[in-house]
Amino acid sequence: MAMDQKHIITTYEAILIITNKMLTAAEASEWEKLIALEKECRKLTNKLIVNNSDHELSDELLQKKIKIIHQVLANDAKIRIITEPWMKNLQNMINTVGHKRNLQQAYQINGNI
Repeated sequence: MAMDQKHIITTYEAILIITNKMLTAAEASEWEKLIALEKECRKLTNKLIVNNSDHELSDELLQKKIKIIHQVLANDAKIRIITEPWMKNLQNMINTVGHKRNLQQAYQINGNI
């Protein structure tokens, strides 16, 4: 089912609202909320993809869509600036734990001989 022009723009606006909330969650280090919001955002973007309409937007709506997309991308960039260091630290912790476990297992095997 194709979406009409108004529904398309309304969906883009909803995505923008969610990415604003995602940025707020990232700034507050509310990771679980961020993940839940990202899932909501993904549902809406999938809805746009699945219901891709051949309707061309009016010039006014096209400009509005472009403005919204730029705002969403700006939010995404800010969220990445916040989350990438956190993700890198998490990856380092996981690697450290993995290396410690490997060492413990290696010495337990050697110690039991």
